[in-house]
Amino acid sequence: MARELLHSIDSIRDIIMFRDIKLLVHMLLPLFVHGIALEICNPFLMEIISSALCPAQSTCPDALYLDNLQQIVAGFLMVPVLILLCELSDEYGRKPFLLLTTSASILPVGIAALLALNTSRGFIYAYLGLRCVSYILSLRAVFCIAIAYAADVVEDEKRVAAFSWITGVMSASHVLGNVLAKSIPAKYSFVLSIPLMVVCLVLIHLFMTETVIRAPITRQKSQWFILIKLIKERCSSIGYAATTIMTRPSLRRIYLVSFLYEFGMSGISSVLLFYLKEAFDLKESKSSDTLIIVQIGSVFSQMLIVPVINGLAGEKAILCMGLLTSATYAAFYSVAWETWLPYISVSLGLAYGFVKPSLCAIVSRSSSSNNQGRAQGSLAAIEAIAGFISPFVMTPLTMWFLSHNAPFDYKGFGILCSAASMMAAMFCAMHWKPEATWNHDLKDMLLT
Repeated sequence: MARELLHSIDSIRDIIMFRDIKLLVHMLLPLFVHGIALEICNPFLMEIISSALCPAQSTCPDALYLDNLQQIVAGFLMVPVLILLCELSDEYGRKPFLLLTTSASILPVGIAALLALNTSRGFIYAYLGLRCVSYILSLRAVFCIAIAYAADVVEDEKRVAAFSWITGVMSASHVLGNVLAKSIPAKYSFVLSIPLMVVCLVLIHLFMTETVIRAPITRQKSQWFILIKLIKERCSSIGYAATTIMTRPSLRRIYLVSFLYEFGMSGISSVLLFYLKEAFDLKESKSSDTLIIVQIGSVFSQMLIVPVINGLAGEKAILCMGLLTSATYAAFYSVAWETWLPYISVSLGLAYGFVKPSLCAIVSRSSSSNNQGRAQGSLAAIEAIAGFISPFVMTPLTMWFLSHNAPFDYKGFGILCSAASMMAAMFCAMHWKPEATWNHDLKDMLLT
């Protein structure tokens, strides 16, 4: 116990002195700038589309339909693209693919800024198409490649701290971007967002160091031969990723935990503001402010608390704590009967940030050093599938129990189902056991 306490004290000292985090500063700063740039303009995008499609109208069904269609298409295509991008980063380097995924947001934002000058439907459709491509390339891939980069430069036992700093910095960027979006006029949001995105690319290009050593390229007989070989390699690689999950029980359980957690959390995120408005008559702006408070607390917990707990208890304990707190947070919302009670659950939401870094660290440690991108891409793909399915289940369920046709009087039943999904994830995590040998390359095992 004394040794664990000393290790925890060393972790605190490392955090304060930035002994390990300094290895990631050149990546954390661009991620922070990129998150702010995205969040500044996000609140105004739907408003611009609605005013262009339905001028002088308070509501615009066409805009809502196109936005939902774009999210469905992006969610469906994101899964294979995530695996492909993260896998290619293992072979061709983190830096070029981090540049690709972060730069994918610039053109849609630039076109959105021009919608004020050209409101034709063709221009709007072009914007929505580009935004769909941007979502597919960057929505989850930026985080996955950043995690893989951190795994390349940070030791195994310190990866939870590194990953928690990445999630904390990205959460902090969303909070600051949201605050700036409420503080500046809409016409200046795009003027500020686009230069910030360019600054992000410049910082990555100038200061990030490549961590992947590319294999030497050998000349082949023809370009067609190279193309056919590349397609065969990608197909076999996807099969390898599926085999990896199916042949390792511990990894399969962790991916199940990730799916159940993301299914519940995405269900809550898709209906929470609507639920608070309908059940408690809380204004959307007031509910949004409450969620910002939760995010601020999550930033603090991810950056400072997670590394300390990891020194004392390890990744499994952090994961179970985060899942239990998240389930309790959701269940408290579902049974609240007064308008002031949802605010109490804000304190419980501070620990939901424990889940992501601990999951990434467990998956990272169970993968070989040259397969970090593939492992994180597979994890993100599982989460993308859960996030794609969950709103189709939770949204109609919540609306049904908020209506007069509900089978019984329980307005928060949909939220409770999300809490049950996260509780199931916690029970799976409690029975998870690490493999006897870490960082072995399953690919070599399967080929021998």
